[in-house]
Amino acid sequence: MSMQKFISILLIAYHLTFSVACYNKGQLSPDAWDLTAQQLDSISFYTTHHYTQNYNFMVRADSLLLLEQHPVEMLSGMPVDTLPVYKGDPLVVADITTIPADTIDSIWVKVARDQITFGWIHERDMLKGVSPDDPISEFIDYFSNKHLLIFLAILVVVFVSYGLRKLLRLGSYLVHFNDIPSFYPTLLCLLVAMSATIYSSIQLFAAESWRHFYYHPTLNPYAVPSHLSLFLVSVWAIVIIALAAVMETRRQLSVSQTLIYLMGLTGVCAVVYVVFSVSTLYYIGYPLLVAYVFFALHRYFHYTRAHYRCGNCGAKMHTKGLCPRCGAKNV
Repeated sequence: MSMQKFISILLIAYHLTFSVACYNKGQLSPDAWDLTAQQLDSISFYTTHHYTQNYNFMVRADSLLLLEQHPVEMLSGMPVDTLPVYKGDPLVVADITTIPADTIDSIWVKVARDQITFGWIHERDMLKGVSPDDPISEFIDYFSNKHLLIFLAILVVVFVSYGLRKLLRLGSYLVHFNDIPSFYPTLLCLLVAMSATIYSSIQLFAAESWRHFYYHPTLNPYAVPSHLSLFLVSVWAIVIIALAAVMETRRQLSVSQTLIYLMGLTGVCAVVYVVFSVSTLYYIGYPLLVAYVFFALHRYFHYTRAHYRCGNCGAKMHTKGLCPRCGAKNV
C-alpha cells in the first residue's frame, strides 16, 4: 500500500468516526423550561464555574481537610471537627452553598469520598487540590503547569541540543539539517509548532472556554467551539502525520538508522513544543512561528526534497551520485 493511500484511508476513517453519530432531541414537553429556583441557581453556577452537583473530582494534593459540620456553625464560633482526604481519593460534589458573611470565600462545596466520609470545604481550597476525574483533564493539568513548561524548556533545549550536535557530527539523518527525502517529518514539526501556538493562544484569549473544556474534555472536534475544534484537529493531524513519518522513515532507512532518526525527530518536536508553548504566552511565539515555518519550508525545498531517483533501485535522491540505498552510481 502506498503512503498516499494509507493517509487517505486514515483521513476517511477519522472523518467517519466523528460523523456517523446521530442525536435525537426528542419531543419537548410543555413544561421543559418550568424550572425551580434551585434548578435555575444550579444552571447559573454551572455556566460560571463549569461544574455542579454530582461532578467527580480526584484529589491531587497530599491531603485536604473537610469540615464535618455546616460552615455556618464554624462562622458562628461553634466547635467543629475536620476529617482528611488524601491524594488519589475520588470526590463527588454533593452540595454547594453560598455564605455571604464569609470574608475568605463565600462559596462552600460539600464533597463525599464515600457514604461515610463527606464534609464541606472552601471552593478556592478545593480547586487548588483537585482535578476533574478524567484522563484528558489530568493530561491538561500536567502540561498546563507554567513552571513545569519553563523547566522542561530549559532541560529539553540543553539535552536535546547536545544530542542533536552528536548526531550531526556522526553524519546521522536529522530533520531540517540532514533529513530524509520526505515531507512528513517536516510537516510533523510544523504541526507541533502550530498546535502549541494555538494551545497557548486559547489560554490567553479564551480562558473561560478552555476552562470549560478542561472540566468537560472531549477528543471530538465537532463537539466544541471553532477555536477548540481547530486545536483538536491539529492534535489528530499530529497523530496521523506521526504514523506516516514513522512508516516513511522505516521504508527509507535501516532499523538502526530509523531508531536514531526517530529519536532525533522526537527531540526536535519536544523543543518545538516547549519553545512555542512558553513563548506564545508572552506574544513572542507569533513572529517566531512565521520565522520557523519559513525556515522549515526553505530547508525542505532547497536541501531535502528529492529531485532524482536511483536508476537501479528507484530510491529517492536529493542529488546525483551514489545511491544511499543500493550504492549504485547515478550520473
